Amino acid sequence: MRLRAPVKIDDLVRNDHKLLGRSERPNDVEVVRAEGSLVHDARGRTFIDFQMGWCVGNLGWNPHAIMQAVRDFDGPSYVNPSAMYPPWVELAGLLAELVPGRVRRSYRATTGTEAVELALQLAMTFTRRRKLVSIDGAYHGNSFAARSLGAGGVDNLLHGCMKLALPLDHKALDRLETLVKHRDVAAFIMEPIITNLSVVIPDLDFMREIIPLCHQYGTLVIMDEVATGFGRTGALFACEHYDLAPDFICLAKAITSGVAPLAVTITTPDIANETEGELEFYSTFGWHPVAVEAAIATCRFWQRHHDHLIGNAMARSSEFRSRLLRMPWAVEPELRCRGLAIGIGLDDARYVERIRQRCQDEGLLVFAEDDSLVMFPALTLDEHTAREGLDILEHCAHDIR
Repeated sequence: MRLRAPVKIDDLVRNDHKLLGRSERPNDVEVVRAEGSLVHDARGRTFIDFQMGWCVGNLGWNPHAIMQAVRDFDGPSYVNPSAMYPPWVELAGLLAELVPGRVRRSYRATTGTEAVELALQLAMTFTRRRKLVSIDGAYHGNSFAARSLGAGGVDNLLHGCMKLALPLDHKALDRLETLVKHRDVAAFIMEPIITNLSVVIPDLDFMREIIPLCHQYGTLVIMDEVATGFGRTGALFACEHYDLAPDFICLAKAITSGVAPLAVTITTPDIANETEGELEFYSTFGWHPVAVEAAIATCRFWQRHHDHLIGNAMARSSEFRSRLLRMPWAVEPELRCRGLAIGIGLDDARYVERIRQRCQDEGLLVFAEDDSLVMFPALTLDEHTAREGLDILEHCAHDIR
């Protein structure tokens, strides 16, 4: 094991800024170890993690079963994407069993951005159309096309991407129909629970009508479950809350339990067969052998422990909901909670950031997103640690008024 010499925090901050490109300043947390819902830093501090990498560590950090599968791996260090590799077929088969609806064919990718890109390209190839519709302000990745879909402030797609504004209620169906009725839209894309808008929960009436509405005009439906997949919202996949059968499902993040990068676009056999040979795509590290072992272990863990994981997540969700509504916030909170995807609207971005920073100082990691606190605790979070983290949050809310 290679030991690293300790680094002074001032030197680390200076060199981080000098050598690493970032879109915002890093937090003052130099992570050296993590397990379960706890993160330890180089200064000897321990944090309760209610962030979990934004829906990455759904099984907690360093989950034993997944880590053991990776340690036991003795296969190739790399497989050329054009070769055949049995674990790829094994993982694709597992995913076909787990995901809802009609999607069965997996396309290998490395990141959620790449999975979204693949879905867009497949939809455009299948429909021979170029226009897209997404939710106004949403986030689907960091490429030019993915940023065009949401809040990137740019529209880099040749024929543009139209935006559907909130709220996503029954009236939004009329607005969606206005966008797709000209039969020139390839796909409508959204998160089924919109984590990247601080947990927006669409109305049931809206969600159950979007697929028949889009299909009426030849528009395909992409469900981005990069963040919501693998139990985050109290169902294995958030599509299940609405009995959705989309044309594409995009997965990443928790698919390997945070052990290695891997993503996938899954589509229907009809779309896969129709576009075969027409779309060129290549992912150098798509489904790297080590990442595949972690993903297979994660899928099999879910097969064995589904009921326990969902049951625990829902028990913790109920506790969070009850405690959060009783906390002494400076303003009336808007609680948006589905499973362990939790957003607390507090109508003041500066107030939210002060609470986030105080929580970090007291040993709790949460997100500040505009005027909302956002939390994605592990599905394996135990009652004691949940209570301890909520106690810290309540104390900070009491002190900052």
